[in-house]
Amino acid sequence: MIIKRFAKEWPLHLLLLPAIILVIVFSYVPMAGIAIAFEKFIPSKGIFRSEWVGWANFQYMLEYPGIGRIVYNTLFIAVMKIVGGLLVPITIAILLNEVRKEVFKRTVQTLVYLPHFLSWVLLGGILVDILSPSSGIVNRLLGTFGIEPVFFLGSNDWFPYTLVISDIWKEFGFSTIVYLAALTAINPALYEAAEVDGAGRLKMTWHITLPGMLPIIVLMATLSVGNILNAGFEQIFNLYGPAVYESGDIIDTFVYRMGFEQVHYGLATAVGLLKSVVSLVLLSVSYGMAYRFAGYRIF
Repeated sequence: MIIKRFAKEWPLHLLLLPAIILVIVFSYVPMAGIAIAFEKFIPSKGIFRSEWVGWANFQYMLEYPGIGRIVYNTLFIAVMKIVGGLLVPITIAILLNEVRKEVFKRTVQTLVYLPHFLSWVLLGGILVDILSPSSGIVNRLLGTFGIEPVFFLGSNDWFPYTLVISDIWKEFGFSTIVYLAALTAINPALYEAAEVDGAGRLKMTWHITLPGMLPIIVLMATLSVGNILNAGFEQIFNLYGPAVYESGDIIDTFVYRMGFEQVHYGLATAVGLLKSVVSLVLLSVSYGMAYRFAGYRIF
């Protein structure tokens, strides 16, 4: 039975072959490097000849003076991004749904969608310029109201919130599309019936629009749990510096510095491995929650 089915569907399996090879080469073969987490790795000796130290790298990681702050920064920034990444797109989608002029609606959609396609390398340079305390347009505008210049990218008080706001601005347009799609599934007859009963736009939004969006909101919220340890390496790497390590250093940037700047490969691999294990658990939990509360499943 299996042989007959394979003989019938072999072209489809052949189409999958390049993707399978890429996954094996770039996702599974590099997993051999996990051994570095248990070694005092020296590049000249390689993985197989480096000294085996067991759990020493993990012990050093737990005793590292700033590890608690790094984990806190990661969770704090990631949670704020998740919450903002849910609330802002939902609000914008509801507001756009109320717009009746299609030209204006499509124009706004396009404008808020464009930043998603810009890399943080480019946006980082733009933000450095516009947020500069001396010549940035934001601080010049604040100066017209008599407000002292704010060092958004150099102050530990402002840096985390600058990260969150800029990330939400970049991504909320893309996420809005998901919620606008959910709104199209709501039966227009519900709004007509509510209007006949004398309900205003606010009540229709509260009693029809939001309940109609609830399944996709629950789905997106539960799936985001799996990313709670991903605070945005590319963004932070392009914006932070030693002055804001206290509030902006996250697990990924810590791994980068330990591995590439301080050449402590064993510690960097140990931290990355622990993060991957925790992320796998969180991802499994998030998909379980998505199936339970929103009926979503991968397989």
